[in-house]
Amino acid sequence: METESEKGNRYWIGVVSASHVEKGVEGGFAQLCHGKAASLRKMNAGDWLIYYSPRTSLEGGKVLQAFTAIGRVVDHQVYTFHMSDSFIPYRRNIQYFSCQQVKIADLLDQLILTRGQARWGYRFRYGHLEIQREDFLTIAVAMLGAEIETC
Repeated sequence: METESEKGNRYWIGVVSASHVEKGVEGGFAQLCHGKAASLRKMNAGDWLIYYSPRTSLEGGKVLQAFTAIGRVVDHQVYTFHMSDSFIPYRRNIQYFSCQQVKIADLLDQLILTRGQARWGYRFRYGHLEIQREDFLTIAVAMLGAEIETC
């Protein structure tokens, strides 16, 4: 699957509950796959990240199934953040853009990733996936309400 643009940018979806996405947006960072570094290391400065939130919160949250944030990787640094003595996750700096949440149900038939697939959620189970530029643009336009010229 070809996912890089002529500029070399890549496009990613991170699967994170909306309450955790909110913390990342407020802090200007991405934290994926329960704080593991591998997913963050796949991304490069200039890549785009869209968060998909299946639920409002990790435990006991309401079903949301929406794209909840969009941003761009700022630099090449993957770093640790001391949250507690037992949890020191890896993070990445992200420049987030003001956007609206978009229900995935509204885009299922438009996205190459999900079009015609009854079990579309299967692709999201690992918490981080690369998507094609066309899918990124479809989601980004829905979230931002305008074309993105710089991707």
